[in-house]
Amino acid sequence: MKKLINNPETVVKESLAGVALAHSDLVTVHYDPDFVVRADAPVQGKVGVISGGGSGHEPMHGGFVGKGMLDAACPGAVFTSPVPDQMLAATKAVNGGKGVLHIVKNYTGDVMNFEMAAELAAAEGIEVAAVVTNDDVAVKDSLYTAGRRGVGVTVLLEKIVGAAAENGADLAEVKRIAEKVNAQGRSMGMALTSCTVPHAGKPTFELPEDEMEIGIGIHGEPGRIRTKIASASEVAEMLAKPILEDLPFKSGDNVLAFVNGMGGTPLIELYVMYNELAKILKNQGITISRSLVGSYITSLEMAGCSFTLVKLDDELTKLWDAPVLTPALRWGM
Repeated sequence: MKKLINNPETVVKESLAGVALAHSDLVTVHYDPDFVVRADAPVQGKVGVISGGGSGHEPMHGGFVGKGMLDAACPGAVFTSPVPDQMLAATKAVNGGKGVLHIVKNYTGDVMNFEMAAELAAAEGIEVAAVVTNDDVAVKDSLYTAGRRGVGVTVLLEKIVGAAAENGADLAEVKRIAEKVNAQGRSMGMALTSCTVPHAGKPTFELPEDEMEIGIGIHGEPGRIRTKIASASEVAEMLAKPILEDLPFKSGDNVLAFVNGMGGTPLIELYVMYNELAKILKNQGITISRSLVGSYITSLEMAGCSFTLVKLDDELTKLWDAPVLTPALRWGM
């Protein structure tokens, strides 16, 4: 195992310390319980928006804390759900009197712990609503989930919903928009390599040099098929076809196209994959109205990528275009 760490036991806290130093103008890091929060939180009269999950997926979620996106994020241990104490503390820290929305990826631990935190917050008089993302078309009922996994749509949803909250939408409206984005988005990913969790010290799974996994999860969960390495155009077809058929997307649709790197894939290859996805969508009569390319929801150093498509309308497009200022995503400010 080759990693730039001091000790597996301290890697998350030391990473949070780095975030606090690098982005002190945007965020504050609270320890014990650990969470990242907007530097100006709580914003009075604004719905608070928080998310969280296991570490190892950076920049999700802590990198998306700031104006126009998340108000706070709760990092668990690597690939491990944060605990209710973290979520409750973060909820209280961002409560500006208009309620708080929890954005939860559909992993069993995340769902259970966020539900517990919401109950505790309600007991303290804080109104909490939640949306669970479940956009992964690859598999249903995986090692970590009941139902579909929450993956790439989560990033796009956090941006769109964050804009709605920043613009003054109430809690019911913010939740409606979150559910709309989740309903109109689908994702699928693949891996060329495994990743190594610091505590484990060895790859999560074995993948021969001449093989790839299609439909992989962000924690290394098995996908749909394991097959021989193929060209970028062939891989793009394997990812795009199930996504397009699932919603289904159709000719005349406008979409937000997100090509995401899993942590170990260079940007030059992600743009190759974006080019292939664009060709597939053009042939289907689908227009890419907005795009995002880069490593935004990762799996440590795993090589691979994922595709996410969200069907856009005027409402969602306006919210996507709205200003955002976070460590990892920023425009318009």
